[in-house]
Amino acid sequence: MSKRGREQPLWTCPQCQRQFAKQRQSHACARHTLAEHLEGKSPEVVALYHRLEAVIQSLGPVIVNPEKTRIAFQVRMSFAAVTLKQQWIDGHVVLARRLESPRFRRIETISPRNHVHSFRVCVPEDIDEEFVS
Repeated sequence: MSKRGREQPLWTCPQCQRQFAKQRQSHACARHTLAEHLEGKSPEVVALYHRLEAVIQSLGPVIVNPEKTRIAFQVRMSFAAVTLKQQWIDGHVVLARRLESPRFRRIETISPRNHVHSFRVCVPEDIDEEFVS
């Protein structure tokens, strides 16, 4: 909730139609497609991406934003993003606290309530119950 006790509606960029929590938020105003990210990737990585997206979508309504170099997942703000490689997926999730786990390749604290946890998934078994939680 906002400081006024209710969520403000998302602002939609009139050029690219992307939605943001803040009006006139700075962004690379371009349109990209999911197909661009999937093109040329192995069937295993494509299947891995679809599994990962399905898990994220199962947690609640999420906007999928294909960007130039990544696929971002957004509710009000982007909370996670992935980049598809030839044999795996690199990604990160932003959490309100540091969550120490060997699954994270790196954890970067950008503010007291924003910790970027970087991960890599290589096989469907990497997206297990612990990963989802």
